[in-house]
Amino acid sequence: MKKRSFLALSLLLTTLSLPLLANKSAVSIDAPATVKAGEEATIIINVSHRGNSNLHYTNRLVVKANGKEIARWNFSSSNRPEAENFSREVKLKIEEETEIVAESNCNLHGSAGPASVKIKVAE
Repeated sequence: MKKRSFLALSLLLTTLSLPLLANKSAVSIDAPATVKAGEEATIIINVSHRGNSNLHYTNRLVVKANGKEIARWNFSSSNRPEAENFSREVKLKIEEETEIVAESNCNLHGSAGPASVKIKVAE
């Protein structure tokens, strides 16, 4: 088989197998259920995504608190996440009940959808 034909066949097989191996980028959130008013909460956003190459990677992670963006990470083919599964930490001072919403996105397959948690203020 000529080198050119072999490369074309390899590319075709890789392209065909990507949907079987890949998935949408998904998030889960670890945060305290309650925090005293005025205290800082540590929020961990866990991202899972099968695929982390120059062609296929999580390209965005956004975190919002009560609808306001509080953190964002943008990735590119030359600045990919360190692994398929990775985490980011956000610290936030909690004054009132706060809904945290996070969503990640795959550059090829999109997002599995947002995740959310509520942090209540302890009385």
